[in-house]
Amino acid sequence: MALGIEEVMVGCWTDEENATGVTVILPPRGSLGAVAVRGGAPGTREAAALGPNGSGLECHGVVLCGNSVFGLAAADGVVEWCVEQSRGLELASSIVPVVGGAVIFDITGPDNPRPGPLAGRLACEAATTSDPTSKRIGVGRGCTVGKAAGRAHGSPGGQGIGIAQSGELTVGAIIAVNAFGDVIDADGSVLAGSSAPPEAPRYPYVSIEEISAWEAGEEKANTTIGCLVTNARLTKAEACRVADLAHTGIARTIDPPHTSVDGDALFLLSTQKIEATPDLVADLGTKAVALAIRNAVT
Repeated sequence: MALGIEEVMVGCWTDEENATGVTVILPPRGSLGAVAVRGGAPGTREAAALGPNGSGLECHGVVLCGNSVFGLAAADGVVEWCVEQSRGLELASSIVPVVGGAVIFDITGPDNPRPGPLAGRLACEAATTSDPTSKRIGVGRGCTVGKAAGRAHGSPGGQGIGIAQSGELTVGAIIAVNAFGDVIDADGSVLAGSSAPPEAPRYPYVSIEEISAWEAGEEKANTTIGCLVTNARLTKAEACRVADLAHTGIARTIDPPHTSVDGDALFLLSTQKIEATPDLVADLGTKAVALAIRNAVT
């Protein structure tokens, strides 16, 4: 089962040559969607509708894209695919899919080819109920981490998955780790991060402008984004709360987390099968996110 949940499908499209990609998560029909954003520089789609103040309940897919805001075009291909599969809200005799999206910045130059609707469609067509490979695939292809002392000292990031369970209750997470900070293990050691010497100046103890290795204009080229899937039965308010608390998994594994130059965003899809308290779901979600982040780089 993809991410430990029945009927959930995950698909990836990877552009190896241009180091970018798209990952799509497709839940079963009737799944509830939510999102929580904590980073200061996000790029998202449907975050207002699926957020705590939005009226959106159902979500028919989540797309994690490379190439910053340009990559959001991949969601158009997912929408088209969902319409063809009759996945969406039935409004005015039309099928209207709700597809959430979030992006990372992996642009390497002005001529960098951008994932478009075809990339989103191909990710959907590749989707299966088997777990995807972690690391440098899909949206994880162009990820980097450890840039707090300058991008020149960064390390490869990637896409990771993590699953946490308590009895029949399951929370799975798929995370794209393109963080500004280092990825930290449970013992406090650095799993993947900056190659700069310990004495090198690092944000936030010095300003970005003071970091001599920084490449001008790329100070917001970072983020950790992802999607959690659970079989818990949650209300919209509870799901948004769980998504928000699951960001604790980012705080446990990335140093520094949730900076003004990261766009950290987590979607949550609930298949509404198992009774559970939101706090238990959030605890499992935190563990799944932390495991996914570490798996992305190890």
